[in-house]
Amino acid sequence: MIIVLRPDATKKETDHVIQKIKQLGLAVHISKGKERTIIGAIGDESVFEEHPLDTLPGVEKVMPILKPYKLVSREFQKEDTIINLGKVKIGGKQIQVIAGPCSVETRETLLHIAREIKKAGARLLRGGAFKPRTSPYAFQGLGEEGLKLLSEVKKATGLPVVTELLDPRDTDIVYRHSDIIQIGARNMQNFRLLTEVGKLDKPVLLKRGLAATIKEFLMSAEYIASEGNRKIILCERGIRTFETSVRNTLDLSAIPVLKEETHLPVFIDPSHAVGRWDMVAPLARAAVACGADGLMIEVHSDPENALCDGSQSLKPSKFAALMKELKKVAIAVGRTM
Repeated sequence: MIIVLRPDATKKETDHVIQKIKQLGLAVHISKGKERTIIGAIGDESVFEEHPLDTLPGVEKVMPILKPYKLVSREFQKEDTIINLGKVKIGGKQIQVIAGPCSVETRETLLHIAREIKKAGARLLRGGAFKPRTSPYAFQGLGEEGLKLLSEVKKATGLPVVTELLDPRDTDIVYRHSDIIQIGARNMQNFRLLTEVGKLDKPVLLKRGLAATIKEFLMSAEYIASEGNRKIILCERGIRTFETSVRNTLDLSAIPVLKEETHLPVFIDPSHAVGRWDMVAPLARAAVACGADGLMIEVHSDPENALCDGSQSLKPSKFAALMKELKKVAIAVGRTM
């Protein structure tokens, strides 16, 4: 249920409502908007039949949340969530770009790519230390050594780091070396992992599963939010369809649907969607035009010899050219880069 407080509700009245909800055995989640404070009461809603809350001082109205996903829904929070990451704001008017290699390989290569993407306008660095691959014989990443290299390059460039967490046992070390923790498509419904990152005070970038519906995607986000962490970034990265001309089918319609259903920022990963570097630019432009809050793009200085996904990586010069194009599209739709 959503308990909407009056604009003039006092702290004493607010605290009383919160205490009453807790006494009923429900979880309390507070959302403070520009005009009103909304309190989400999550749990067995039948208790409201005997204990109505709309009679409490300071309460304007009580409404049910109709969506199965509660905390991440627009019903619970009307305003867009903006995640502050130092000087970088995710979810506001400014579109953010996360860029970098699929996998961390060497310090020299990573540092070179980081400097190039920063020069082009990207504000966040991506790089995989633990790599989930379809084949068990493919390169699986450098592990802890890769995380240390990401931290070194962050110190040298100032770029916040985005890297993937695969295993709850690695939570502590990934937490220490990252600014945003990525949950990959294959782990979108790894509920144990979602619960673990939900307990952290660090933003989580959640990728949509290969065959997940929007509802399933948002229910996975709800797992994270239900544990207390509402700094969630949703990332569409293509879904599996009957089409074989590209790796996956990028669902651009997911952007307006998600923006209508949830208050969370929405990113697009065109690199993983198509698996071809020559199609990344047009899909990135389309994503910005459709209202995406950000992009995740793979960049490598030597794609031919990359240890992971070189075929979908842009060279730094191509990335810089794309960033100039994206700025024009952003301005056309009332955004900035």
